Amino acid sequence: MDQDQARAALTDVEVVPCMQVSLPDAKELLAACLEAEIPALLDRAPRCHDGGCGCPPKLELLARPEDLPRLAALLEHRWQGMLAREGTATSFLDGAAADAEPPCPACGTAAPLQDGACTGCGLQLG
Repeated sequence: MDQDQARAALTDVEVVPCMQVSLPDAKELLAACLEAEIPALLDRAPRCHDGGCGCPPKLELLARPEDLPRLAALLEHRWQGMLAREGTATSFLDGAAADAEPPCPACGTAAPLQDGACTGCGLQLG
């Protein structure tokens, strides 16, 4: 699906904002949606303040409400792919108990924090 086909599919139908993202992320996410045959559009997101806050402009990804489950599955698949490429959380996600400690994003240690810091590398997490 290309952008013209997405616009045509979304003409005169209800669309809802699904998420706010930066410009580079928005373009990548829109391309992923179109590749997965999920019609979606980008629009300017409302500003978080009246200006002067220093936040960069954001865009909203718009889609039909009935496409939200497919979009959620696409995002989950992309998230799992990123975790697999990084290699830091795969063992935690592949079979750790639900109440297990999540791994440290820096070193992968899965242990309770000590004074808010990882016991493996000292990264302050809490």
